[in-house]
Amino acid sequence: MIDRTTLLLGLAVLGAAAVALWMVLWRPALSPEKLREAYADPAPAPSGRGLHVFHLGHSLVGRDMPAMLAQLAHEGHRYESQLGWGTSLKEHYEPGETINGFEAENDHPRFRPAREAVGSGDYDAIVFTEMVEIRDAIKYHQSGKYLARWAALARDANPETRLYLYETWHKLDDPDGWLDRLDRDIDRHWIGELLQQDLTRNTPERPVYLIPAGQVMARFVRAVEADGGTGGTGGITGRENLFQRKEDGTLDPIHINDLGAYLVALTHYAVLYQKSPVGLPHRLDRADGTPADAPTEATARLMQQIVWDVITSRPETGVPQ
Repeated sequence: MIDRTTLLLGLAVLGAAAVALWMVLWRPALSPEKLREAYADPAPAPSGRGLHVFHLGHSLVGRDMPAMLAQLAHEGHRYESQLGWGTSLKEHYEPGETINGFEAENDHPRFRPAREAVGSGDYDAIVFTEMVEIRDAIKYHQSGKYLARWAALARDANPETRLYLYETWHKLDDPDGWLDRLDRDIDRHWIGELLQQDLTRNTPERPVYLIPAGQVMARFVRAVEADGGTGGTGGITGRENLFQRKEDGTLDPIHINDLGAYLVALTHYAVLYQKSPVGLPHRLDRADGTPADAPTEATARLMQQIVWDVITSRPETGVPQ
């Protein structure tokens, strides 16, 4: 027979365990004020030397954009990556998950296995890239949970490594509207889901910062579409000019071309180095050493100024505002 005292003690232990489990599984979202407070202080300023960067992601990182970033950056900039085809952070993290396109995407000298790289402590900065459609990534691939897991692995290896989330985009033919989605998703999903879960799960001293490439693309597209290609934008008239064409000439609605890669590389440069990209070179090479299609000088200056305007208006970038 169990006496009354033992029974009550057992119930109390079970109750405490239930409360602890509830607190682990349900983490209340930060208030807007607390979220702003997390990004009140800028990221530590990088040293004057070139950074060592690891890119984790998929084809919206690609090979050419990191190569362009290296050309824009300080002498000594180094990088490695692990990529896949539409790969989620969960698929990169879990050993049993399949990474589609692994062999093809990582067949180059810059490849380094992700767990080895992130857990090494070797890097000044690590850039995480989630799969898109971002709503599906959150619903089916637990984006916030796995960003937090990757961030914890990186911080355990080296608390001085700066961590970033690369905000990408969705297909141009999205039925909810490409620009409308970029306007809504940034606070609702990229910050409100992914960045927030790292803050609530890990309560880090230093948050994961944002590389707002989708916001930069939206601002640039609005500028050129309002201009209609008549005001020194080098014939760029709309969003389609930033995206690839397939072999049959039809538009690829998700993968960027050289002009898009240049704009995204500028965004990475400005966030990682905390410096204005205005005045940087605009004639660069692809990863294979061939000359990339270059914007005109006037278009490049417009891109550079828009990048800096966007980045210095969002404290989540970690760049002094």
